[in-house]
Parts: sequence; C-alpha cells; structure tokens
Amino acid sequence: MTAETITAADTRINARWLIPVEPFGVVLEHQAVILQGSRILAIVPQAEADQSYRTRETLDLNQHVVLPGLINLHGHTAMSLFRGLADDLPLMTWLNDHIWPAEGKFVSEQFVADGTRLAMAEMLRTGTTTFSDMYFFPEVTAQAAHDTGMRAQICFPLMDMPTVWGSGPEEYLRKGADLIEQWQRDDYIMPAIGPHAPYTVSDGPLGAAVELAQQTGAAIQLHLHETAFEVAEAVKASGQRPLARMADLGVLGTNTQCVHMTQIDESDLAHLKKTGAHVVHCPESNLKLASGFCPVQKLLDHDINVTIGTDGAASNNDLDLFGELKTAAMVAKAVADDAAALSAHKALEMATLSGARALGRDHDIGSLVAGKLADLIAVDLSDPYLQPVYDPASHLVYSNHGRAVSHSWIHGVPQLQDGRLTRIDVPDLVLRVNEWRKQILS
Repeated sequence: MTAETITAADTRINARWLIPVEPFGVVLEHQAVILQGSRILAIVPQAEADQSYRTRETLDLNQHVVLPGLINLHGHTAMSLFRGLADDLPLMTWLNDHIWPAEGKFVSEQFVADGTRLAMAEMLRTGTTTFSDMYFFPEVTAQAAHDTGMRAQICFPLMDMPTVWGSGPEEYLRKGADLIEQWQRDDYIMPAIGPHAPYTVSDGPLGAAVELAQQTGAAIQLHLHETAFEVAEAVKASGQRPLARMADLGVLGTNTQCVHMTQIDESDLAHLKKTGAHVVHCPESNLKLASGFCPVQKLLDHDINVTIGTDGAASNNDLDLFGELKTAAMVAKAVADDAAALSAHKALEMATLSGARALGRDHDIGSLVAGKLADLIAVDLSDPYLQPVYDPASHLVYSNHGRAVSHSWIHGVPQLQDGRLTRIDVPDLVLRVNEWRKQILS
C-alpha cells in the first residue's frame, strides 16, 4: 500500500449492521460508510476501509444499525402546538368544531415558526431526515427547515375559502407561485402544491394547480379518499368518486401524492396504476380518527408506489416514523388477512426509497449507495428491550421506537450526535412552546 492508493475523506462510520435498502432486503455487517462533503463516497467492509481510506473523523458504532434517513411524506408540522388539544373525535367534528376554530384564532407566522421547530426537533430525534409539510405560511416553514438543514417538501395550501394565509384561491396560487420560484433550485427545499382535498377545492383552482405543476415541475399533494363519508358524499353530489374526478381534471400523474386513500375499489386501482400517482399511507392518524384502512398490500401487488407519513401531531399524536412503521406493518397484515403482507424490509423501503421516489429524488436520497447524498441515521440496538438481535430489520420495524436513534446526518452534516440535537436549541424551544400552551389554554 502506498500513499497514492489511500483516499482522503471527511468521515468514516463503522457500523455493526448496515441496511442500504438498495439492493432490497440486504443486511450487511461490519461495514464502513465513507462520507466526503455532502455525499457518500463509498461503502466497503471495514477491513478494506483500513487499507484504502484515511478520514478526519472516525465514528465506531459497534452496536448500531445504519440505514438511510427516514422520509415522512405527509404532515402539518406547525400543528405540533395543537398536540392533544382535541382527541377522541371523528374527523369532521375534529376539524369543524376544534381545529379550524383554533387555527383561525392562533395561527400566525410566529406560531408556524415555533411549531415547525418543535416538529423538526421530534422528527430529527426519531430518525426523519426529510419531511413533507402542508400548512399555512409555507414560506416560514421553508425558511425554518432550510436554516436547520433539514430536507423538506413544502406544499403551499390551496382551498376555496379564506384563511389566515390568504383570501382565496387566486391569492394562494399567486403566493404559491412565488414560493416555487424562490425555492425550486434549493438543495434542501422542494416547493410543491397542496390542494387541501376534493371537498374544499373546486374545479377551477384544481385546474390552475395542474397548470402551475406543468409549468414548474412542482409536485401536487392532496388529501384524497380519507373517509367513506367523503367518497359517498361526492358520489351523491356528482355521481363520481373523488379520484375519478381528479383523473378527469388531470390532477393525477407521476408527480402526484395521494394522502390517506382508505377507500379504494377496482376503478381507483386502475386510475392509480395508469397515472403513476403515489399513495401516502398515514395509518395512526387514520386509526385515531376512525377514517378507515388503506389496503397497502393490494396497492403494492398492483405496483403502485406506497409511502408513509405521520400526518400532523394534532391527529396522531406523535411524529415518530418508526412507530408508524410498526403500525403500518401490523395493520397491513390484518387488512390483507396475510401475515406475510408488508414485510419488515418492505416497510423500511416504504419509509426511505419509496418516499424518495414520490419526491422525484430517488437518484439522490432514499438508499445508501455511493454517490448519493449523505442522509443517513444510526439506531442503537444495545438496549435490553432490543436483545437478542437475530434480524436488525425486524427489530427496526417490530421492536424499536424512534428514541433509539442515536445519530443522523443530512447532506453530510451531523444533526444528531449520541441522541443530542446539534442545530436546535431545545431549552429555548421548550420555553416558546410553553408560552403557546398558556395562550391556547387561556
């Protein structure tokens, strides 16, 4: 070995186990992940790394599994400040009688800034490195995520009625176009269009959203087929299922993310398959609001891309994506009447590479492959409740919770070190959150 054969790099992570996600179903042991700048330079056995690489920093994670950072593809981050405010209520009662009135009274730019930081602290602490948000003052959320160094899809809200962010569809679309123009070439922020739902957005604004998406390449994310009531009311009013209406309007496509989809028949499957639209599964929110069950395995059997999201903390009530994975896998088995449905490895893929695919970023994130961006996490499996370790993938989905995440990197930058957040001032954040609690209680 000569100096010419040794490659210098920034960081070496020695992992007891490594789940790259790509190729599927693989668990590697005693690997070294070499980071150079914002990207993964190489993944090699540790013995080979000893011979071929010299790094400024070496991290020995001898009882950890390293995997891609998780992608939470649907949420309303600032609603973390409403966590636990209105529980044990059906969806429309929860929205009409509690959440929308509270939003009208309290939501502001500062509310969104503080609520977003609270959500990011929780997501980073539990393994999420990329999230999607749909909420008011999206420009504030985008700036907060960018300042923290968290990757985010920011969907500006679009609906027929006035809100704290705008007077109606025309203003939402104008502000949304400005948001897209500002952020669409950013490394971290992916601006997108967020029509709230078929029952809150009429055909005209939906058509304008499609036109904006075609002009800019921005993705569209909307709540769709969340409850049986939603679908039944649409059929009663128009004779058409909401998904069919979206197909007719051109809303569905390879850059469309359909959130919830608890009500699916054969015609819906055909529309999803034909258009290449993605489904975002939010099992815990659906369970808590008694919204229904997304038939995940049936979607997968039809080669429809299924991703996962937590929804907002007001309807979940946490943003721990590992907990969401366990719920998703368990519910999928019961719905399919098949214990083999949604395996541990498939669930992990749903929260990583499938999410990246829905964002159009699977060339850059979602798996641990040389050349991709260095978005990765480490989970400590040394706790007694995770012993013995026969299969790390099984443990991550069925035995783990997000608090076992010990380290994370986004764009090669450490965000979590030994369970400590590096970019968020937690004591100051807690003080701000408690002030909001006092205001909302009063």
